[in-house]
Amino acid sequence: MLLNRIVALEDRLTALEKRLGDPTASASITAVAATPVTSLAPNSVESTNSWLKDATVNLFFDGYYTGNTNRPLGRINLLRAYDVTANNFSINQTGLIVERAADPAGGRRWGYRLDLMHGQATETVQGGAQNESRPQVYRSIFQAYGTYVVPAGKGLTVDFGKWAGVLGGEGSYTKDQINYSRSFFFNFLPFYHMGFRTTYSVNDKLSFTHWLVNGANQTEDFNGFKSQLGQAVIKPSKTLTWTLNYYNGREQRDLVPAQNPGIPTIPSQPGLSTVPVIPVPRGRFHVIDTYAFWNVTGKLTLGGEFDYVVNRVESNGPPQRVTGGAAYFRYQFTPKIYYGQRYVRLNDHAGLFSGLAQNLNDITSTFGFRPSDGFETRVEYRRDFSNRLFFLRSEPSSLAKRQDTFTLGLLWWFGGKSGSW
Repeated sequence: MLLNRIVALEDRLTALEKRLGDPTASASITAVAATPVTSLAPNSVESTNSWLKDATVNLFFDGYYTGNTNRPLGRINLLRAYDVTANNFSINQTGLIVERAADPAGGRRWGYRLDLMHGQATETVQGGAQNESRPQVYRSIFQAYGTYVVPAGKGLTVDFGKWAGVLGGEGSYTKDQINYSRSFFFNFLPFYHMGFRTTYSVNDKLSFTHWLVNGANQTEDFNGFKSQLGQAVIKPSKTLTWTLNYYNGREQRDLVPAQNPGIPTIPSQPGLSTVPVIPVPRGRFHVIDTYAFWNVTGKLTLGGEFDYVVNRVESNGPPQRVTGGAAYFRYQFTPKIYYGQRYVRLNDHAGLFSGLAQNLNDITSTFGFRPSDGFETRVEYRRDFSNRLFFLRSEPSSLAKRQDTFTLGLLWWFGGKSGSW
């Protein structure tokens, strides 16, 4: 487009130079100079700039070092989603976020968002083989969805694509969290979903959301049954937000996975299984999840979470239950320094989360230092403990009831999107 503009200006200059020897050049020059430059193509510089003016591009890097006093085999911090390795300099996450949100008030009812992610956390939260038929296809795409605001009432927002989960009070991007590490419930509850998401805001204090999705952590459905979520977000005041969620679906496979596919035996994409599971498991997965955060003052934030999860492999099979909750505390000492505290209790009654019936606890203390918007350092101490021998130690045949970790987290980010990601 810039080259086209330069060519147009050169043509005008050539025309002016040819007229310099003409007695009527003065009048001709005045006439040509007064002629406005018209748009050379629909995709002009001006239209492109208006296209991009509301879009944001953001880059981030999240790295850490963690020491584990157990010195576990394989340098593995068990039951961690993000700080998964011990005694390592690690890249937790790095990625790119591109967004152009819908703006009905400005005359644009559609929007789009893309989150690309790489690193250790991606391996944890993205494309687990236990849920995805072809994990490698979508692993780097954490979120990708289009938005359209239907002109109904105050606006009915419809998203289609893949987005981050909302069960549990913690999110995916470390800079927006109270602690560096994530709780047991973040690691247990679904990380992402694929399908339709519909949201209606009754007013500035109440909104409702409905999901129709493939399942929990399933970009491609592995059983053909669509799961649903109902959500209500209540904001009785500017300082208090209360979220209630109910999720229901079938989370058992109806096809035998093909984790190492060879040459396709049928004309289809590689990796898709055609071997059915007989009989097909028809048990349901239910999640009741609620959490609230209260900005008591400009410096103090309190939060709480409660979760009740029931899963059955068969519809008449024995229930597998997980219950528990979390408490959060954050205090901003100065504009640059804060302290965060978390306590989590997860009762894994049938080993649905950890593979062992046990009661798990997490006590986490975090100091954060943010010298400028775009860079932050966090120092964290965390103790995980159980009523059973579970956590790895340095000896192959020895387990411990607890693990203590010390973490240094380093965060960098920049871009046009303000607030939480």
